[in-house]
Amino acid sequence: MREIEGRLFDFRPFGPRDPEESHRAATPLELFFDLVIVIAVASAAEELHHGIAHGHAAEAVPIFLLAFAAIWWAWMNYSWFASAYDNDGPIYRLLSFWIMGGALLLAASIPRFYEGLEITLPVIAYVVMRIGMVALWLIAGRNDPKHRSTAYRYAGGIALAQVFWVLLALHGQPGTLEFTALIVLGWLTEFAVPVYAERAARTPWHNDHIVERYGLLEIIMLGEILLAGSLALARGGEEIALASPFLHIALAALVIALSMWWLYFSREDHLRVHTENVGLHFVWGYGHVVPFAGTAAVGAGFAVLVDVVAGKAEIPLRAGDIAVGLPLAAYMAGLWFVRDRFVLRGPARHILLVFAALVLLAAFVLPAALELMALFSALSVFTRSALATSQRRRDKGAPAP
Repeated sequence: MREIEGRLFDFRPFGPRDPEESHRAATPLELFFDLVIVIAVASAAEELHHGIAHGHAAEAVPIFLLAFAAIWWAWMNYSWFASAYDNDGPIYRLLSFWIMGGALLLAASIPRFYEGLEITLPVIAYVVMRIGMVALWLIAGRNDPKHRSTAYRYAGGIALAQVFWVLLALHGQPGTLEFTALIVLGWLTEFAVPVYAERAARTPWHNDHIVERYGLLEIIMLGEILLAGSLALARGGEEIALASPFLHIALAALVIALSMWWLYFSREDHLRVHTENVGLHFVWGYGHVVPFAGTAAVGAGFAVLVDVVAGKAEIPLRAGDIAVGLPLAAYMAGLWFVRDRFVLRGPARHILLVFAALVLLAAFVLPAALELMALFSALSVFTRSALATSQRRRDKGAPAP
């Protein structure tokens, strides 16, 4: 009994992890944390799906972006902290559970946020998550003298931002220009905290671990697209003919999801090229909000298409195609922004921007838009891979294929 109690109350110091640690991988707790975060993302995407399907895209899209930003920002802050200070002790686990509880509360509050920009419950949920981060940074600062100033800057900056959100929830008037401006100010404050804190001393995050954490979140969110594809098959009934639009949606969802996976997990390193440039760390870390949000929105777009084909939507088929095409193009452009423009040269460097434009052309103008978007997604994989391989061969002095 004493041995069990000793393990339970093994209060380990939050000393810094070794940024050069070999074989550093995501922990079961981090994977559990990702699962909870994706539940919140799925809640936001579901509301986006219903908003677009009922002809309210102009209202639903900005609200989705705000909700997604809150979820993603909490995930990102936690993941970078864990890369530097995860000690898997009981206090760390309990504070992680606290943040996860806040994420679930945020997921439950999103429908109310969509209904009338009611921000009280979402702000409460978000503040709950951020209080957990303040506690983590305070403990880290106490146990890591070398990075104490950085940790306390994080804690103070996060706390100040939460005071701002609480005041906005109490006194803001949703729907006004002033309210919108204050939301922008609040997010600028949030985004400025890591920039300010890291100027004191860079936290000892682990390059390969962070890259893996981002990749794992992308994989989980790609599951939302596959889920929409399976929903299409379920809606099609027991017998689905080759000409069935539900089968076309399911196949397109599969091709696009696999292509998005391949584009993300290319042979080129995501972050290694940025290791010595602190500014590019922020470009990579912050810039991922675009491909991540794009992935979640593509899943919502396919759900919209299922509703359109099933006759349960109030928009035409072209609008459903656009609901898939716009976030898919954003995903490609986002990967170009955070990775390809740094690691590729020549024609390969901008190939994702070319295919993003082709996807938009198909979504807005061309017939058989969904099938063409799936085709362009697959072609983007093969074209980019061929050009990148040629570049690697030239760099090694071997003849190009």
